[in-house]
Amino acid sequence: MTTTALVHDVAARALAWLHENRGFGAFTDSATADLNDPDGVYKPLCEVALATSLVLREGVAGSTQLRHAREVLDFAWGQMRHGDLLYERQLRHALLTDPLEIYAPFARAGHRHAGLDAVLAHTSAADSMTEVLPNRRLAVANAHRVVGIPRDDDWAALTRATWLGRTPPPWAIDWYTAYQATHTAFHVTDWGARPDGLPPDVAHYLAEWLPVWIDVWTEARQWDLVGELLIVSASLPEPRVVAAEWEPFAAAQHEDGLMPRDGEPVVGDARLRFLNHQHTAVVAVVAGTVALSRLLGGAP
Repeated sequence: MTTTALVHDVAARALAWLHENRGFGAFTDSATADLNDPDGVYKPLCEVALATSLVLREGVAGSTQLRHAREVLDFAWGQMRHGDLLYERQLRHALLTDPLEIYAPFARAGHRHAGLDAVLAHTSAADSMTEVLPNRRLAVANAHRVVGIPRDDDWAALTRATWLGRTPPPWAIDWYTAYQATHTAFHVTDWGARPDGLPPDVAHYLAEWLPVWIDVWTEARQWDLVGELLIVSASLPEPRVVAAEWEPFAAAQHEDGLMPRDGEPVVGDARLRFLNHQHTAVVAVVAGTVALSRLLGGAP
């Protein structure tokens, strides 16, 4: 199997699994702006919206995958009450950034909410968001960029404030820091669409050390983190999409498209399997989509 076919199949199977099981990701109550557990349903809906918006943005998937992506995205938008939930949450909690960040992939794919657009423009002008980690500040800056709210963010300074932006010794990394580093790259490049957003020395640093980090976490069977590192590899100015790095990731995927988060046994009924491994399937969709697009010549 060619590398192109390999990354396509990983993404397509993961997306089909998300599409088939999307009902398990619905709110089970009447969600209000004051969410009892933002990480329970709300955040995962944001993640599937992100993945499917990127499938639609890149346009390199087949017709079935594009249909699956649109249907999953529309399902998630419906769960957000077509933007009303995000609008009410931002209106009530002006310092929160999650309504903006969750809105961004929907806006990218054409779902707009006039009231939320107006509130976000106001909160952006006030510039009064709560303190966040440096890579989270990049997430907010990129969400503003995607939604189309003019800002004067200093991308170079924001990037240098992160762990990755300082290019520390590559062995000075742990599981948590690796996730922070991947997200820095995600936001600076807008998930592979702006690879030149990475400063040249940071891009060189990643090109040198991503193979090592991917090997380490592949050996540990931390598939969620491996998938995120593969996204970063494909987002470099000179994209790295290496079959030998993708093959173990693809081999870990189940026949039905489920991508396990780690090397532990996958247990439980269909609903529990979905809740436990939804995020890694999202990562697989994004990784395969960005890699396929770069292999086919996408992004400058």
